[in-house]
Amino acid sequence: MDLLNRTLQQVIENRIFKGKAIVLVGARQVGKSTLFRQILSSCHDILTLNCDDIETRNLLENANLSELQRLVGSHTIVMIDEAQRLKGAGLTMKLITDNMPDVQLLITGSSSFMLQGSLNEPLTGRKFEYHLFPFSTQEINDNLGYLRTRQLLESRLIFGSYPDVINHIADSADILSNLSSSYMYQDLLSLEGIRKPVIIEKLLIALALQLGNEVSYYELSKTVGSDVKTIEKYVDLLEKCYIIFRLPALNRNMRSELKKGKKIFFYDNGIRNSIIHNLNPLSLRNDIGALWENFIVSERIKYNHYRGHHVNYYFWRTTTQQEIDFIEESGGEFQLFEMKWNPKKTLVQAPREFTKAYGEMPFATITPDNYLDFLT
Repeated sequence: MDLLNRTLQQVIENRIFKGKAIVLVGARQVGKSTLFRQILSSCHDILTLNCDDIETRNLLENANLSELQRLVGSHTIVMIDEAQRLKGAGLTMKLITDNMPDVQLLITGSSSFMLQGSLNEPLTGRKFEYHLFPFSTQEINDNLGYLRTRQLLESRLIFGSYPDVINHIADSADILSNLSSSYMYQDLLSLEGIRKPVIIEKLLIALALQLGNEVSYYELSKTVGSDVKTIEKYVDLLEKCYIIFRLPALNRNMRSELKKGKKIFFYDNGIRNSIIHNLNPLSLRNDIGALWENFIVSERIKYNHYRGHHVNYYFWRTTTQQEIDFIEESGGEFQLFEMKWNPKKTLVQAPREFTKAYGEMPFATITPDNYLDFLT
């Protein structure tokens, strides 16, 4: 299959040579380097520095301005790949950005907990930053068309939307096995203080099995065999690796609302399913509802991010078990969503307790029949 065009391509192309570094973050293997190469396909004066290479890392970490100028030479575009591996990355890149105004700096990084900490302060006001996800429904629809997008739905619910998976459907199981191994979070394992990778693996399995349900760090600690502080720390780090994300409970007006509830979703269905070694077709599964909810929530996050929408995300539930699957808040306005795999089980309105507390809000039930209306 030919390379699929990414939604961010045009956005980034419009930022080239505007006097700021361009930072592209996201999980490993979502196509960050490929996207930059597509953008630069017609350029020839490019210096690529891969920080997975130890010699490159050592050179950049210890370089002063004159050494950096010697390294860059006459190149007008410098791409630094896997920058999360580089100690003091922000200071090195600040030197280039401040002192080489004719050089466009492009940076990729796969783990924000390392990249953000070293980049944010030194590069304040000096960078455009974007998050690249696995392929979105919009990208697949734009590249492959409406019919093929619908045909791929079951595959994406099971195998996910990583570029290598979409481009090599027949090899999806093997690709996911490699992706969901420690390669997925090897940057996390390289951190000092992360001495128990077995705990991380057990935690990922526990989270995958609780998909769509509220999670308790205390219960997770008992399941995994660790303490609550370690569980909380590892959940935070896995989120910063772009493997999972937390969805908090909305609680503002009612005594009966859950105060500290949270759900944890995976950015990609395929990674989740591979972690629990279940790549069975939908006809043999008992977790279709959870897969559908995870898919729609993660796709709406992609949808809003690529459009530049600033959105807060929640779910809502009361102690009497009234609930709303997914809430988006933007500009003080709520949009409410229910996800139903069975189109015959659609709801027509929000729970009465919610409307009494918050007023009438736009409410939609997303099913396989209408999901493209909300993602394209």
